[in-house]
Amino acid sequence: MLPNKNIEKAVEGILKSRARSLVYIYLLKNNGSLTQDIIRGTKLHPSTVRELLSKMFNERQIYRKKLKKGLIGKNPYLYYPISPIELLKKHAKEIEDGLNKIVNLSLSKNKNNKLKIVKINIKE
Repeated sequence: MLPNKNIEKAVEGILKSRARSLVYIYLLKNNGSLTQDIIRGTKLHPSTVRELLSKMFNERQIYRKKLKKGLIGKNPYLYYPISPIELLKKHAKEIEDGLNKIVNLSLSKNKNNKLKIVKINIKE
């Protein structure tokens, strides 16, 4: 297995944030964690973790399941990462979109040219 710093840098490049990469890697290693566990495990500020969890959930980089507790008050969520393959597929799609814009810039001036499409394949 690669050293943690190499993994962090690779994930940071995909998620474009060191804090997001710490949260994602923590969830990947622990396969389901509460917010408090993530805060302790990543050593990030509590408000940073809560904000990241919300954003990453909305961007479908993580998912969550509500825990049922018999107590009065809020039921906490258990957070899980999407699979690394799914994360790579999402990243590949972003790269494809950018490359296709660049490739087709010159084509938009000449209507006789056919649209070109760049496609990245990730095999499992």
